Amino acid sequence: MSEAIRVSEIFGPTIQGEGALIGLPTVFVRTGGCDFRCLWCDSLHAVDSEYRHTWAAMSASAVMGEVRRLAGGPLMVTLSGGNPAIQPLGDLITLGQAEGYGFAMETQGSVAKDWFANLDMLVLSPKPPSSGMQTDWEAFAACVAAAKSAQTVLKIVVFDEADYGYARDAAARFPDLAVYLQPGNHTPPPPEDDDAEVDLAGIEARMNWLIERAAQDHWHNARILPQLHVMLWGNKRGV
Repeated sequence: MSEAIRVSEIFGPTIQGEGALIGLPTVFVRTGGCDFRCLWCDSLHAVDSEYRHTWAAMSASAVMGEVRRLAGGPLMVTLSGGNPAIQPLGDLITLGQAEGYGFAMETQGSVAKDWFANLDMLVLSPKPPSSGMQTDWEAFAACVAAAKSAQTVLKIVVFDEADYGYARDAAARFPDLAVYLQPGNHTPPPPEDDDAEVDLAGIEARMNWLIERAAQDHWHNARILPQLHVMLWGNKRGV
């Protein structure tokens, strides 16, 4: 029997709201637990151990059953968290792909697993200075190596000039990876209130600054995208 997966929530179908697969229909499997505590985390309900009583221990087959029920047919499954890399997701990926489902995962790149190579897309999102976290670039490189031939991209949240410089450094370290930049949401929701107001004007101003900043540096191979789900639904969960 495969090891249980700690699941915070499973929802969809909806669209992927950010990064390389933005707009693509997907079902989200959000795992519980994380080895980071980012200052601006927008999913504390899946990170902080205070909320672990809301997480369910599920087998890979049980998770796949819920995905199947929601999806009504093969589509992309997005594995998120928390940090999904700390969960045993290999069997889930194998089960789903046998039925025609694709699997994408986003992780900060702190923990490498062999099953990364089986993903259809690995989104590595190292956390910039504004997060309050430190990046272990050796661990990050191990994640890139573990993915082997799986499509792997960088996605970096940018709040300010320090974050922008960090993104430039990360891209230089891994020049073979496509880069996606995302303006940060400085009004993330408290776990108990997913209807908390979002400062869209502030986020849009940050995106305009980020576009101009990248243009100044002639950083023409960086793709700058918003969080589409925040623009459409604010901080609402389950969409």
